[in-house]
Amino acid sequence: MEKAENRVGDGETELEVPLETVCFIIMKAREFDAKDPVTEPSPASNPSDDHSAAILEDHDDDPALEELQSLISDLSVDAQIDLVALMWLGRDDQSADEWQSVRQQAADAHNEHTADYLCGTPLLADHLADGLSTLGHSCVEFEREHF
Repeated sequence: MEKAENRVGDGETELEVPLETVCFIIMKAREFDAKDPVTEPSPASNPSDDHSAAILEDHDDDPALEELQSLISDLSVDAQIDLVALMWLGRDDQSADEWQSVRQQAADAHNEHTADYLCGTPLLADHLADGLSTLGHSCVEFEREHF
């Protein structure tokens, strides 16, 4: 269980997922979102010949995607629900007053495919960041420490 000071919230909008975890997921989602479509599905050359261009392409076995999916899958159910609710809050431009309702909808919709759902959502990082912002939080300190 996370220490209370690591969790996001002011009581009414307290999250089960630590702010640092959300910020790390946002960072990883940005890495994944930056990928280009695959131009050469099965290149015959080796990476040094093509200057490692394949690393910038969105392949099915992408390590950034695998890390992101694994991280999300390893979270508690409540933390996964909070991630989905944050994404919905940021995506749908709702207010902080609607948090409990959005979170309940996410809880009702929760299943074992949460990681695939979140990773398959375009602009996931932006939606999560907007959801955090709606609740009055940001990843500025986290980014400052990690960049």
